[in-house]
Amino acid sequence: MKVSYFHVAANVPAGPLPETAVVIDVLRATTTIAWALNNGAEAIQTFAELAELNQSASKWPEDSRLLIGERGGKKMDGFDFGNSPVDLIPEMVLGKRLFMSTTNGTRALQRVREVKNLYTLSLPNRKAIADQLLKAANDEVWIVGSGWEGEYSLEDSLGAGALAAFLLDRGRDFVLLGNDEIIAAVALWEKWKTNPEDCLRSASHGKRLIRLGNHDADFKCCSQLDNLSIVPKQFELGTLRAC
Repeated sequence: MKVSYFHVAANVPAGPLPETAVVIDVLRATTTIAWALNNGAEAIQTFAELAELNQSASKWPEDSRLLIGERGGKKMDGFDFGNSPVDLIPEMVLGKRLFMSTTNGTRALQRVREVKNLYTLSLPNRKAIADQLLKAANDEVWIVGSGWEGEYSLEDSLGAGALAAFLLDRGRDFVLLGNDEIIAAVALWEKWKTNPEDCLRSASHGKRLIRLGNHDADFKCCSQLDNLSIVPKQFELGTLRAC
């Protein structure tokens, strides 16, 4: 299994896509997705553009939908929630369809949404995703970071390195690191693996969240490792469910 990492959606090569891709937005979209599905959300539809979100959400009964909107780290006006995983508790999301648009994560998802097997990764569900990839044993897997407005993000590389390190540990004989970016990501994980929260707080986006207010609960949630068994997978174009 050849595993490659691309820092942002724009770095994904043109041409044929692999059979499997994994999208990461550690702070915070893919962590929010994992926790929402873990807490009973029926499904999550993701959108890069707000007009498409509003059009799709308008067709869904108000009492069984939630709007998740974030730009610049802040909750958007008119939306039920921002992009915080700790807000989406079972009492809020159980049985609901979530319509979600964020600054970065939902754009990365759109770039590779045509792949056969599309998953989302956070640190909390790293082992669950790794086990799924090892079980499928596809020839090639692309990991796609979300970055920040098209630029590199430290925390997504940490997540990519965490996943790749786990895959190497479990399947060193058949897991191949496919590009320099994933090799660097594994090295980054080795540096921060004993305290991933410090890495998240040191990252430029982490500092941005700190400037916006108290996000201690988000940092703690997003840096927890292997405490969720949920595997978010795209079943219909743009729609994620637990598999």
